[in-house]
Parts: sequence; structure tokens; C-alpha cells
Amino acid sequence: MPEVKLLSQRYDVEDAHTIEGYERTGGWKNLRRAFERSPEDNRNLVKDSGLRGRGGAGFPTGLKWSFVPQDTGKPIYLVVNADEGEPGTFKDRELMERDPFSLVEGIIASAYALNSPRSFIFIRGEYVFPGIRVEEAIHAAHKAGWLGENIMGTGFSHHITLHYGAGAYICGEETALLEALEGRRGQPRLRPPFPAVAGLYASPTVINNVESVTAAGYIMGQDSPDWYKQWGTEKAPGTKLMCISGELNRPGNYEIALGMTARDVIEELGGGVVDGRPVKFWAPGGSSTPILTADHLDVGMDYESIAEAGSMMGTGALMVYSDRTSVVEAGLNWLRFYEHESCGKCTPCRDGGYWMGQTLQRIRDGRGTLGDIDLLVDQSRGIKGRSFCALADGFSGQIPQMIKYFRNEFVELVENGRVGDHIVPHVGAVVSNAQADRPNLMVGTGNV
Repeated sequence: MPEVKLLSQRYDVEDAHTIEGYERTGGWKNLRRAFERSPEDNRNLVKDSGLRGRGGAGFPTGLKWSFVPQDTGKPIYLVVNADEGEPGTFKDRELMERDPFSLVEGIIASAYALNSPRSFIFIRGEYVFPGIRVEEAIHAAHKAGWLGENIMGTGFSHHITLHYGAGAYICGEETALLEALEGRRGQPRLRPPFPAVAGLYASPTVINNVESVTAAGYIMGQDSPDWYKQWGTEKAPGTKLMCISGELNRPGNYEIALGMTARDVIEELGGGVVDGRPVKFWAPGGSSTPILTADHLDVGMDYESIAEAGSMMGTGALMVYSDRTSVVEAGLNWLRFYEHESCGKCTPCRDGGYWMGQTLQRIRDGRGTLGDIDLLVDQSRGIKGRSFCALADGFSGQIPQMIKYFRNEFVELVENGRVGDHIVPHVGAVVSNAQADRPNLMVGTGNV
């Protein structure tokens, strides 16, 4: 199945980031078509298209829009989540760098459908260059009359504010994002109330991912929701930007029709595993999605198929590892990230990540016991589903899956203090005193 070119259609156009290049390649035609309909008709079009959120949860976008009350007397805000902090995820970054006007056009069309006078783009603080590109696009669109008061004589007015975050992973969670946008510490809110009713500044708010809003803009430029359904599956129509990384010959961003198998993504788009080595494990949607194995390579890359296999589609960040990588090393590497990025608001996440990290560290260092393996599962069971947001669910669900499929590797480390010689020592790791007598104790690869 070939790569699809919808959201990525201008990636190879050198000047697509300029308004001249954007207009020459068909820019603004989707917005013009959206303006020909009523806001309600546009909302229904997106809902009937089956578009699902591309930020990780996969919730139907049009249904999410329908939750927003239109008669509260308060402004409706559209917040675009560009805080792309999930390890292995870099799709929104390239979209904003190469085709920022498609995001701006999608925002304006979505805001028109929602009757929203102002939108906010919350962008990751490290994304300086993508932010510059988006800022330039906002300024050029405003100068050309596509933003501001009475856009193109339609009577609809809209303004976009770009807000840089401070680099906290937790701000990718929508309510923590709202807290940060309002000037407070980025920590998740207890719900209800939900953002659709009382979000930004206690007003009705829609929070969508960069890819979701951009796709919605293309959908509203069509005459029928069936146009979007020419790609994908019945329950997950459309295309998906996939960022594939790990031990592959051609890692990068690719756009696929949902439902393409992981094997085809890895082999046809990613060029296969380096040195022709076999796939050992892979994460379908970033490091917070439970790993799958080589036995799952024929699973379709869509929400239902991945869920049935025991994982989540997530952001579409496919991370692939060969038999040269230790699953224990990968698990510890990822767990330490989530432990560090916990906002500390709730005990299961704040303390649970630390204690799971201590237990896994003992096993990885050759100081663990067989009881520690079962202790990890028990610790995970006490964390999962008990935190304010899904951060703790991510790391607490990953480790038991690793034990389920590769328990022998955990046991081997406990019993022998090392794993097989085919596994490459971790690049740049610090060897502790406890490891000095075991030369092959550092396991994993620098690709993790």
C-alpha cells in the first residue's frame, strides 16, 4: 500500500511555508468552501466524516465539537495542542515547519464551525523554529485578510494567539495545558467540569491536536463526508501522519491510510530493520503505549486493531527495536522519563513512578530477585487508573506488557546479572560499582 499525500501534500514544495507558495498550491480553497456553509453544517460534516482525534486518544472530533454549548453568553475558545512531548512523536513539528498555512486555515475553518472568536496555539517551548514558521504564517494571513475582523467580508472575525510552553510533558494533557495557558502551574484539573463546558477562562473550550485541526480544514473543503472515507477503515476513516523511528533504515514522517499493517509501514516505508535483523518489539504510538512483538506485525495501524492486539494507536509514533535491544533497558529508559515528567499532583504517579523505577533499576543492575519481577506487576496494578490523568497509566501499563512477552529476559538478568551477548551495551551509560564485575550488564542500545 503506497504512502498517501493529503496533509503532507506540500512537504516537497520548497516555498509552501510562504503565503505565495501556499496560494499557488491551492491554499484557502477549503476555507472558502467552509464559508459557503453554516457553522452547524460544517460541524455536522466533520462529525459525519468520522475524523478522530490525532493527538493520542482517538476521540471523534465532530462529537467533541457537539459537546460545546452555543448559548452560554460566553465566548467559545479553540485551543490547538502543539505541545508535542511524547517520546518518538515528531509529526506535528514537520507539519508546522513545512506547511504552517494549512494549520492556520484549518484553525480558521474550525473556529468558524464552532463560532469561536479567538483561538490559542499552545506550542512546545523547544519548538522554536516551528513556532517562528507559525508566527510568520499568522502574520501573513492577517495581512492578507484571512484573519482579523470581518474575514473576506463574511462577517466572521477571528484572532489567533501563539503561546509557548515551558517544556513540561504534562502540558500535553489538555487540562494541564489550560492551566499553563492561564498562567498557572501545568497540572491536570479534576473533572467535571469538562473543558467543553468550563475550559479556558471558565468558558466553553474545544482542545484539538495540530493534525486533527488541519485534517478538519481539509474535510470542510469538500462537498461530502464520504470524501474522507475513501481512506482508512470503517471505524477509523482517513489518513494518519506516522512518525516511525528506532532501528530502521529510513526513519521519518510518513502519511498512511489507517489500517495499513505495521509490517508494511516498517518494510515499505521504513526500509526494514537495520542490518536485516528481526523485529523484537515495537511501540505503536509512542513510549506510553504498551509494546507489541514480531507476532503482531500484521496488525492494522488503526485504533480498533491496535486495541484488540493489546495496545493503543496513540499519536502514531511507531518505535521499532531489533533483537539487539534489551527490553529491560528500554523499559527503564522510558520509565525514568515519565518519573521525571510527573507533575507531582497525585500520589500514584508521583511516588509510583519512583518506586517502579527503583525496582526495575535493581533488576537491570543485576541486584534484583525473582520476587521483584512480580513486585513490578503489583506496583503497576496499584497505580493504573488511580491518577488525575493518563501519564501514570502510560508507564504503569508498559512494564507489565514487557514482562508478559519477555519475562525470560527479566529472569535472565536476575539469575545471571547479564543477558545474551547479541545485545549491544547501552551507549553512554554510566557503569556503577555494582556493575563493574559484570562487563555485559549494561544492556540496550542508544536508539532507545
